[in-house]
Amino acid sequence: MGRRGGEKEDPLGKWLWRFPLERESFWKKVIVGKFREEEGGWTTREVRESYGMGLWKDIRKGWEEFLLRTSIRIGNVADLWGRQGGGGRGWEVHFRRSFQDWELEELDRFIPNRSAMDFDFAHYMLTKRGKGKENQSVVRSQSKEAYLKLLAETFNMNRSRILAFKNKPHTPVKLIPDEFYSSVHQSKPSKPLRHIPQTPERTLDAPDIIDDFCLNLMDWSSSNVLALALQNTVYLWDASNGSASELVTVDDENGPVTSVSWAADGQYIAIGLNSSDVQLWDSTANRLLRTLRGGHQSRVGSLDWKNHILTTGGMDGQIINNDVRVHSHIVATFRGHRQEVCGLKWSTSGQQLASGGNDNLLYIWDRSMASMHSRSQWLHRLEDHTAAVKALAWCPFQRNLLASGGGGSDCCIKFWNTHTGACLNSVDTGSQVCALLWNKNERELLSSHGFMQNQLTLWMYPSMVKIAELTGHTSRVLFMAQSPDGRTVATAAGDETLKFWNAFGMPEVKKAAPKAEHPGPFPHIRRIR
Repeated sequence: MGRRGGEKEDPLGKWLWRFPLERESFWKKVIVGKFREEEGGWTTREVRESYGMGLWKDIRKGWEEFLLRTSIRIGNVADLWGRQGGGGRGWEVHFRRSFQDWELEELDRFIPNRSAMDFDFAHYMLTKRGKGKENQSVVRSQSKEAYLKLLAETFNMNRSRILAFKNKPHTPVKLIPDEFYSSVHQSKPSKPLRHIPQTPERTLDAPDIIDDFCLNLMDWSSSNVLALALQNTVYLWDASNGSASELVTVDDENGPVTSVSWAADGQYIAIGLNSSDVQLWDSTANRLLRTLRGGHQSRVGSLDWKNHILTTGGMDGQIINNDVRVHSHIVATFRGHRQEVCGLKWSTSGQQLASGGNDNLLYIWDRSMASMHSRSQWLHRLEDHTAAVKALAWCPFQRNLLASGGGGSDCCIKFWNTHTGACLNSVDTGSQVCALLWNKNERELLSSHGFMQNQLTLWMYPSMVKIAELTGHTSRVLFMAQSPDGRTVATAAGDETLKFWNAFGMPEVKKAAPKAEHPGPFPHIRRIR
């Protein structure tokens, strides 16, 4: 850099070296350079000049642009490394225009952190170019150049930054050695992506199916038999051989059938009727076992089993626990809904019951809180949905996690911690949520929808990223049921069709454990042969 007025301007490299050591002094000189007042006596003044570009925008471009607008000079270059500049003076900082106030406030962002700097490395980086010019006559071989490059990379000497403006994050503690981690992950093959067919495997007719959001007309048993109610008749379709049969046709006084639900054994089925009665049938013998009366005042649209307890939900808003083993079958009643109960699901543990209603309410009940007379027995009363709640599904792999879906004016899938009653997440699907099913083998959730697309949507949990959308129905998909192996999903819609989808794929086949040798009558005695 040239001379000005008999004083030597500081070269950029030496200024950068000196700058972090004189942070406080430099800051004071910046104040003096802007406001022309010594420390303790300065006051702000309005800057009336206008500039096309801010000074700090130049600094962000690089220090070369900064130097075009700044002159940093000392009295004697020999005293550069001393505490003071030439003649006992400190650093003289002159700006060729006044700072804006906001520019001055940003200065501290560009002052390096001395504690985070490597001064030895900085000195090397500032002096290596000069050394290179002195040794230009020495011709290095290609192997020497490669060696020096490798050495620089090994010791992190190929860095370009000298100043450190913030501390480095702490290095995480490694609990597992790298060699163990890499060997484990290299030995484990990556899981192939699952192909999800976009068309149903099979389509059957479902004539005269009732298009009613609050009813539950389909269920799949553990014995692989699908039950479907069409008006006054319940049909059984055996998925193992594709045969169909009629279980029962009720008279018009009791019909139509408004709900069906299989017991856990896959032999007995409960049938809810429009007359408020509930019938219990033996499917293998095609025989009516008993009729439950006197509990509800109107149709029974939802059913669910918990061992020998059959829970029923009616249009009257009542939820009743029926012990099917005894004559006086009503053992408990849950009161809370003001309109029809649209959905009922017991948790896997059998401790909690979820109910959704046409009153837009979702209740979580504890089995120990049920009584014949209490009117505030719920565990949680959840009011977040803005439409009828029918779709309910308990998570098979996480305790106390419930998914619920709202009707046409809500369109949301919500996830609940039923222990605390907190809503964990809410996803707007854009259409009426009619039914929900969890994948038994993967962390996935399947939802069925109404207008406009009448689609099935497969979601990845918990990210709720869409994996696939399956279309084929021309009316809202009101009912869904899952096969016992978790692979196939049956859907029934108002378009009078029954479709079977390979939505969840084949479950992983677990390797059978090797059979242990029969221990004999003395298992604790070791044998020689």
